[in-house]
Amino acid sequence: MKVRPAILLIENNHVLLMHYRYGGNDVYALPGGNPDKGETLDMTLIRELQEELGVEVEIGPVAFAGEVISPEEKEDMLHLVFVGQLIGGLPRLNPEHTSALAVLWKPLEELDALNMYPNVGRQIQRWLLGQVNLEYVGKIDQRFF
Repeated sequence: MKVRPAILLIENNHVLLMHYRYGGNDVYALPGGNPDKGETLDMTLIRELQEELGVEVEIGPVAFAGEVISPEEKEDMLHLVFVGQLIGGLPRLNPEHTSALAVLWKPLEELDALNMYPNVGRQIQRWLLGQVNLEYVGKIDQRFF
């Protein structure tokens, strides 16, 4: 199982998401990425957000964690969603470092209706209501594109 950190950035009741298109479907993801060898999860997020979006972030606590159990041809993934804050720059895509089509702020109330990878829109909404950190959500009900 691989580990993938992502960051939850919220401003004015909107969440920063990256927009992709897979199999004819619009798919949205929290910014994040795969750790390089010897890299901690917070270092991964700092590097990925600088490379892909040109921003500096402050990494906070883990909001929640959950697994995506993939079809046979893909590796299972443990997703760790950290809370964070933008501390420098404006998010802009760097096509040399990401295949995302756009970066955008989506209203919190729309998250559970989006195709997300991982499919955590409802968990984000629940986390915001309860402000409970380190929730283990278990297996994430994921649609694959």
